[in-house]
Amino acid sequence: MSVVQLGTPSRIVAEDELRPVLAKAGLELSGPLIDDYRTLVSSLDAAIASLPDDKSILPYPDLLKYPRTDIHVTVKCVKPAGGLLSGRTVALKDNMALAGVRCTNGTSMVDWTPNIDATVVTRVLDAGATIIGKAACENSCLEGMSATAVTGQVHNPFQKGYSAGGSSSGSGRLVATGSVDLAFGCDQGGSIRIPASSCGIVGLKPTWGLVPYTGILSLDATIDHVGPMAKNVRDCALFLEAIAGPDGWDDRQPPFGLDGERLKFVDPVDLILGKESANMLEGFRIGVLDEGFEVPGQDPNVVASVRSAINKFKALGAEVNPVSVPLHKEAPLLWTCALPLSGGRQSLLGDMDGRKQLYLTDRAELIGPKLSQAQFDALGPGASNMYIGYLWMQEKYGAKIQGKAMNLLKASSDAYDKALKEFDVLVMPTLPYPPPRLPEPESSEGPLNYLTRTTGLIANTCPFNNSGHPALSLPVGFVPAREDPTVKLPTAVQIVGRKYADVDCLKVAAAWEREFDWKAL
Repeated sequence: MSVVQLGTPSRIVAEDELRPVLAKAGLELSGPLIDDYRTLVSSLDAAIASLPDDKSILPYPDLLKYPRTDIHVTVKCVKPAGGLLSGRTVALKDNMALAGVRCTNGTSMVDWTPNIDATVVTRVLDAGATIIGKAACENSCLEGMSATAVTGQVHNPFQKGYSAGGSSSGSGRLVATGSVDLAFGCDQGGSIRIPASSCGIVGLKPTWGLVPYTGILSLDATIDHVGPMAKNVRDCALFLEAIAGPDGWDDRQPPFGLDGERLKFVDPVDLILGKESANMLEGFRIGVLDEGFEVPGQDPNVVASVRSAINKFKALGAEVNPVSVPLHKEAPLLWTCALPLSGGRQSLLGDMDGRKQLYLTDRAELIGPKLSQAQFDALGPGASNMYIGYLWMQEKYGAKIQGKAMNLLKASSDAYDKALKEFDVLVMPTLPYPPPRLPEPESSEGPLNYLTRTTGLIANTCPFNNSGHPALSLPVGFVPAREDPTVKLPTAVQIVGRKYADVDCLKVAAAWEREFDWKAL
């Protein structure tokens, strides 16, 4: 690292300050070297002290233009105007910044009230929607089952005592029960699609970078996605059109691939819906992913329901054929190995180095270079497991394992791209089994038993966080709960498209939804 400036700092770091830092890293330096580095580190301190305040450039909301009222547990935020979402109500997942409203991220680990709005918050308000509150999310957004939110368990809208999915658990339930028209979900391993499937609604994980993640708490920038959850496909398209496109902050949003035509979703869906049934998907090639039906522990009722739904695409004019992507089976393992080092740092410690983006510095100030015992104790099973994995990987492996996993991910992403040259979309079950029963609210079971309930849950969802392809969950029927066959819970098909061809997922889903009533199947 070159030295930009080297004057005479007003304060020189003492030797007994620097030596413990070096010793912790296993370094021992001679007296002359120590003196040199005392001066160099002192210059770094001086540079840090001279940084101007960043608050002047933060995107503070105009509270006269975007007023908010009734800020208690819920909040009402409305910009009275017409627009794409005029008259619609929206819920924000509680890992999204809304100025003046506490953001829990599903945990009591940090008490943080942001003073900015996430980019997509401003966009839905500009589109005429009314934000009526925050939706519960799972602890640190690291659970696939709805039992760990700091505000309490979230029950499946079709059967109390069963999971609504996670981590966007509250969003799924609120849309399913009609409490809101639309809700935001954020998805790093399936957190939009898991609750969408569990609650019988439509959820889309957009193409990576299509929708800006600015002002939203990250898990890992390489897999962070924010997207729409809605009662039906057209509303999902409407919502996506209102929030997609570059914002000038999120460095994952390239200027190419995001032209005006690629940001239009409603008109193409309406065009499909205006066709006769047998011609709706004429010319569409749908690939049925073999490996998506070969997940260990997969429920046969889910397989039967999804295969039956896929066969119905033929009646809509689509060509439906099997396709194999063998690397699909390896993708969850790569996701598992790539996450702890970067996720522990970015998600739990708030360290977002290496990015050109909006940094949530006020929240980062509340967390040290490592978690305190109290902060660790406030984590749920998934988050505490990731933090322990982060510490272990950092100590035993360093950066090489994460790098190896990330390199290997390129091959699986390329394999999906190759399959999508032959097919317009790929289809498979969203989840391998129906929503599990929730543990007792005051259960003291350990993380191993808790996490065993959702083993393999993200086998078909996390591969597309790795690759960045758009993936939509569409409800297609009910299946018996594993714990009680008299209980019937939703299941769904996942529709995966080419990057930046989110509209193809929406078209295919809209056609099926118009012709078939999933609740009757």
